[in-house]
Parts: sequence; structure tokens; C-alpha cells
Amino acid sequence: MQAQPSKNSVTVTWDEDDQLWRGRFHSMYSPCEMLIDGGDQEGAKQIVQMAVNEARRVDRKFSRYRNDNIVHKINSANGEAVEVDSETASLINSAVQSYELSEGRFDITIGVLRQAWQFDAEAEPPEQYQIDRLKEKIGWHRVEWDGRTLTLPAGMEIDFGGIGKEYAVDRVAQLLSQEHIPPVLIDFGSDIFATGARKEGSSWRVAIDAHQDGDELGMVEIRRGGIASSGLAPRHLMNSGRHHCHILDPHSGWPVEHAPHSVTVVAESCMEAGRLATLAVLNGSGAVTFLDSQQAHYQLIDGPNGTVHSSISSIRSTSAI
Repeated sequence: MQAQPSKNSVTVTWDEDDQLWRGRFHSMYSPCEMLIDGGDQEGAKQIVQMAVNEARRVDRKFSRYRNDNIVHKINSANGEAVEVDSETASLINSAVQSYELSEGRFDITIGVLRQAWQFDAEAEPPEQYQIDRLKEKIGWHRVEWDGRTLTLPAGMEIDFGGIGKEYAVDRVAQLLSQEHIPPVLIDFGSDIFATGARKEGSSWRVAIDAHQDGDELGMVEIRRGGIASSGLAPRHLMNSGRHHCHILDPHSGWPVEHAPHSVTVVAESCMEAGRLATLAVLNGSGAVTFLDSQQAHYQLIDGPNGTVHSSISSIRSTSAI
């Protein structure tokens, strides 16, 4: 039996079918892939290693699972003010922008709800009293933030899990833009950025869900920009025949009601695509209205009936088999 690659391993191989270098590694609890359209193997290895280093740096700095980074320092400050560096401030400001745009539905203090919710096949929904107890520790309005210093009430937490991976994608794209390199498609757990058209001038083709039952894919064509998806499709809890979206509403403490099956957004950056996709899901049945109000480029599949709404003209359907 062939041994499975380690989660710390980095591979770079030539893909004869697609005529590109394919780099693979693991970071932020996700499979990561770099598609490099040109150059030699040594150059491809350097590009992939640059991505590995930056992705893992971002993860070390902003993961909630560590006890040696800025997130742990803030969460364990017990109500004391914590001064943050400019990168952390920028990420917090992005979260605040999402909080305001969503009227409080996107909230980086919601992470404490993971104590009650477990989205796996055997989990049961929590009792209401458990949620009510945790809701007392949720709410950005309770936080003091002046752009440099953050004061989090004791018992509350921040969690950048909703934006961290998209941020890492954009950071890698930013670093690559400073180098003379071939076109690259960055894919960190389906959070994506294309640095430019392929060498012959064609677009990158990215597969997305095109039908509720997953037996059909759509192909989004993109030359430069970000793509991100959200919705019921990736992870959910099913109880008594009912699907619970894994995205939680901080106002109720429960999964978003009437969440779309999936939302895919194309934007100038991966962070912006992720913001709009997530906020659309948080709007529940109002997702299409929200996306249209933001003039977003999107495809949305309704949860109840599988109806497809799309403002992206370059989606082509194909069989997923």
C-alpha cells in the first residue's frame, strides 16, 4: 500500500494534461494547491515554497488553536487592553467592515458558540439554555476598538476563522505580484485567486457547484481576481430530517435560517469574494437581494428547490462525473 503524504509535505509535479506545474501542501486545516502556468520545476518549487511559508505564517499568527500568538493574547487578556500591530489591525478593520455591512450578522466574537455546536454526523443540536448562556459572551458592540488597541471583555473571544484563509490567499497573491513569475492560480481549500490570464491568453477555468445534488459542476472562467464560496453545501448538521447550516447567526445563536445551498462570488480579491459570499448566506432568504444590492458577480443555488440565480455570464455546466 502506498503511504499517504504527510500534512507537512510539499509536492510539485508536472501535469501533462493541463500543461502546468501543480504544487500541493496542507495549511489552515485545508488542502492547498498552486497551479503554475510555465517556467521550470525549480522555479515552480520556489513559488510553491513562498506560498507555503506565507500561508503557514498567517496560520501561526491568527489561528485560534495556538497559545503563542496575538489571538491568544487578546482572548486571554481578561478584560485588559491589548495593543496590536498594523497587520492585525487591518484584519480587525476588515471584520468590522463585514460586521457593519451585515448589520451585526458577521461577528468575530461568535466563536464561543463552538462550545455548543458540533457539525458532524452524530452531533445533536444544543439546548436553548446552552446557547443563551453563550450569547452573553457574543457581540462586537461589547468590544472597545480604537484602531490600534482592543479591549475584549473577560470571557469573550475573537476568532478570525471566517476570513483567515481568504486573507492568506490574498497575501500570497500580493507577494507573488512582486516577483517576475508565470501566471498562477492559488487555491487554499476552495478560496481562490488568479494572478493573471494563462500564458496563451486564455482564462483559468474553476469548477463550482451548479446543481443542488452535486452531480453537475459549473466552470467559472477568470483571468485575474478572487473566487470564494459559502453555504449549506460544504458542512451541515442534519437533525430530524432538517439540515442546519454550519454558519451561525450571532443574534439567535442558531444556524442561519433558509440559507442557500451554495453561493459563489467572483471579486477583485479573495477576501472581498469571501465577504460577499458569507454575508449572502447570513442574509438567508434575502441572499439574492443582498448580492444584487452589492452589484456582486455571483452564482447562488437555493436550498429548498435548487433554483439557480446567477449574474456571472461565463459559467458553463458540465457533468461532475
